[in-house]
Amino acid sequence: MGKGVKPALMGTFKTPDGKTVKTSFQLVAERVLTDYTPERVSAITGAPAEQIERVGLEMGVVARDEKITLPIEWTDAWGNHHTTVTGNPVAIHGMRGLAAHSNGFQTTRAMSSLMMALGTIDRPGGFRHKPPYPRPIPPCPKPIDDPSLIKPNTPLPNPPLGFPTKPENLMVNPDGSPVRIDKAYSWEFPLTAHGMMQNVITNAHRGDPYKIDTLITFMANMAWNSTMNTSGVIEMLKDKEPDGSYKIPFLVTSDAFFSEMVAFSDLVLPDTTYLERYDVISLLDRPISEYDSVVDSIRQPILAPPEGCEPFQETLIKLAGRLGLQGFCDDAGKPKFAGYKDFIINWTVAADTPIGFLAGWRGKDGDDHIIGEPNPGQLDMYIKNGCFFQFELEEAIQYNRNINQEYLNWALDHKLIRRNDPIIMRIYSEVLQRFRLAAKGTRPGRQPATKKQRERLLKYFDPVPFWYPPIEDGVVDTKKYAIHAITQRPMPHYHSWDSQNAWLRQVMGQNFLYINPVKAKALGVADMDWVWAESSHGKIRAQAKFSHAVQPDTVWTWNGMGKMRGAWNLDPNAEEATKGFLLNHLITEELSDGSGGQVSNSDPITGQAAWYDLRVRIWKADEEGSLPQFKPLQPLEGMVKRPDLLQYSTKKRKG
Repeated sequence: MGKGVKPALMGTFKTPDGKTVKTSFQLVAERVLTDYTPERVSAITGAPAEQIERVGLEMGVVARDEKITLPIEWTDAWGNHHTTVTGNPVAIHGMRGLAAHSNGFQTTRAMSSLMMALGTIDRPGGFRHKPPYPRPIPPCPKPIDDPSLIKPNTPLPNPPLGFPTKPENLMVNPDGSPVRIDKAYSWEFPLTAHGMMQNVITNAHRGDPYKIDTLITFMANMAWNSTMNTSGVIEMLKDKEPDGSYKIPFLVTSDAFFSEMVAFSDLVLPDTTYLERYDVISLLDRPISEYDSVVDSIRQPILAPPEGCEPFQETLIKLAGRLGLQGFCDDAGKPKFAGYKDFIINWTVAADTPIGFLAGWRGKDGDDHIIGEPNPGQLDMYIKNGCFFQFELEEAIQYNRNINQEYLNWALDHKLIRRNDPIIMRIYSEVLQRFRLAAKGTRPGRQPATKKQRERLLKYFDPVPFWYPPIEDGVVDTKKYAIHAITQRPMPHYHSWDSQNAWLRQVMGQNFLYINPVKAKALGVADMDWVWAESSHGKIRAQAKFSHAVQPDTVWTWNGMGKMRGAWNLDPNAEEATKGFLLNHLITEELSDGSGGQVSNSDPITGQAAWYDLRVRIWKADEEGSLPQFKPLQPLEGMVKRPDLLQYSTKKRKG
């Protein structure tokens, strides 16, 4: 804190112009004490009030009294020198379990506020940042905010994705309607930093906000396990106009396998697996850094791709070169990159910003790290180092990085941040309040286009964290559908990249609906029984398996193991199709908005798909086999004939 400044953690004050104001912490304290007493929280969660109070007391006492002290000197952003780093040993972790709900953003904010109050962020014993984090709050990049900026043969001035901080950053037309087909960055979903892939096919099929002529998909299997409402989406992909033309006229898919989406596509671009191409696990996207080190890595090809197959990235670069796109071609229109490998090495963020996909061994001779000119031998150096790069931070900049001036200076010098100002963690969100004031009509500038949008912003865009029931809970009979159902991606089956390794099929060829034995007994279900699972949207039949690791009110399964019959060049009677199943048939991408319309089954602030809001009821089935089933897919012309028996051996054949 700045010298001479005496902060007020809590309190109510009068401003010089006579307004009454409260500190952020005062607002949170009042809300918690009023709305979230142990008794009220117990009624929501089912946890006893005494347990809630005990756990809260334990966290508070440990954070206050059980200090960790390290003899590390550092200087804060206000010039104060410290001889030690201290920490409060309370560690809290949350990821998809919190985020993948229609109340995920505010719930995650509440968890973050608890971590701030306990003083456990980027300190010993608590949650720690991994480079390139922390980033400014909110992060700097803004999305395109004006449809007139989208022009033929012209690069976008801003990224297509970003972090709006006010209504003026939204991507809407002058009448307030969405510009993007997924409605991201609109008044309906303002802070959609990752887009809304789950709504694209539904919106395109409906022509809302407009018709499209071509849909290109890569990596995601949008006719099966990557989509909500799988059965409904399949019908949308097949649906036609009265004149016989398809409602989505032209589908392009890039995939390494004969996935379910390939079967509906007009053009297929044969992709490669991770064994047949270079990949980067970059600081620019989903970094794998350690708490005290900058880390990134590559994958290298160990097999030649099959004839006619190439990485989708390679296809995009070739396409960009043929179209003469700026950034991919020089002033004479000649392509700048020979291919994807060349692109990985030589692409930089900007001409004056020597940051590329990889942080290691930059510069002409490979002597620079994190920033530096492209190095022609960079990938070879990664391969010599086991495909990994690691750069350890000095001790003085390993903690308190949001207010550690030495770290902020270092991060600025290495282009990880744009300013070396302290990164202030906020309990009260000015960003959310700007949108709420726009909804109230008390803020100049862009205004919501409809009454429904205003009501939505007023309800959800509270600048102080709060909890509200998942949206699905308000539109289904929660007593009838009393069991929560969740689906998770098993790491070896992630997307479409590697889910048909022959050895993997034998290890994980069927998924089960995991259920708590106590709950199963109450439902009359035995271990390995076949059961019906029904939501308000659909119904499936699956094989149940007991697990004490599952809460009694929850069932879960792996995603992506169940296949459509004939897909992936599997025999139509393969277990993946006859025993494996997909929970996505029970999930809907849209819910009733309470007034005769529909609203996306997503977080109303961020657009994050609410995969984990699903509620079901379960009972024992009389027959075996997974349902629903679809007409088996037929092999495409030119596909390799599937073998009747596939065997591998580690022993060398004689002769």
